[in-house]
Amino acid sequence: MYSVKELFYTLQGEGAQTGRAAVFCRFSGCNLWTGREKDRHKAICQFCDTDFVGTDGPGGGRFKTAAELADAIDAAWSGERGERIKPLVVCTGGEPLLQLDEEAIEAIHQKGFEVAVETNGTQSPPEGLDWICVSPKSTAPLKLTKGSELKLVFPQQEAMPEKFASLDFKHFFLQPMDGPEQAKNMQLAVEYCKAHPQWRLSLQTHKVLDIP
Repeated sequence: MYSVKELFYTLQGEGAQTGRAAVFCRFSGCNLWTGREKDRHKAICQFCDTDFVGTDGPGGGRFKTAAELADAIDAAWSGERGERIKPLVVCTGGEPLLQLDEEAIEAIHQKGFEVAVETNGTQSPPEGLDWICVSPKSTAPLKLTKGSELKLVFPQQEAMPEKFASLDFKHFFLQPMDGPEQAKNMQLAVEYCKAHPQWRLSLQTHKVLDIP
């Protein structure tokens, strides 16, 4: 059984694949926060702004098998397909690696998709993923220390960039923390990237464009 909050077609708004068409599969549940406001004060990650509770979002539901999940992802893709166009699904959450497994990845691959994951890095990944984006959160222990990109919400007092700069990732991004101090955080991120060119700035362009 796979519990999915929402499933929709959009453009990737962040990181190295910004602007690429993708199906987003947002899995329900997370190991760092219940998703309920009454519990935010005791969450490991207290800045999360994503709704991942339940299965009542657009395209969401409970899928009994990997094949059913893959069928739903395939049906959500509304773009062209062709020899030079590889459909992409971004598995996110919550924490997708609490549910995403090799069986689901294989079923999605059979539909012709590349499979990307956006994870907090506290879980070991299944085999077969095409793109791994790790976004470390506060004091959460990091088990996943290599992948395609490390995208760090900045600043986090207990998770500053220097803690992760030596890890085995192809891309390193700082993403200014949203919220009431976003303008200040943006400037801090810009200055850090200028001083440490290993890091690149990631902006949440989907919020600028007001798309899902």
